[in-house]
Amino acid sequence: MKPADEARIAARLAKLMAMICVRNTRIEELHAGAVPVTHTGDYSDVFITDADGRQIPWTDASHLDDDQMRNLMRQIVDRLYTFHLKADDPRFRDHLDRWLAVAERWDEPKLDEVFLSTIIGDKAAKMPR
Repeated sequence: MKPADEARIAARLAKLMAMICVRNTRIEELHAGAVPVTHTGDYSDVFITDADGRQIPWTDASHLDDDQMRNLMRQIVDRLYTFHLKADDPRFRDHLDRWLAVAERWDEPKLDEVFLSTIIGDKAAKMPR
């Protein structure tokens, strides 16, 4: 298979998996609700007041507790597992095709050099694609 074809297939698969295995999860609960107003653009002017009256800068506040993170990661892992396990099931694939139409409108993915260098080392990340 040509590298351009591999990249096209990988891009479609990445967007599809992000859509159905990550986006439509408990992460939507984090996305829901009121968005604070920022005049600086970086949220350095936004603070959270907790139940003890502490003023916590938005940029320093955790937006998930450990249980929420654990539950989110379990759901994502379960969805990725299901995706891989059922990818050849015709009924599952029909469902994927419908979601792909939505995911195709997203920006094209790019190689994440920081992630790659973290996983395989700096020298390997600079290898030609």
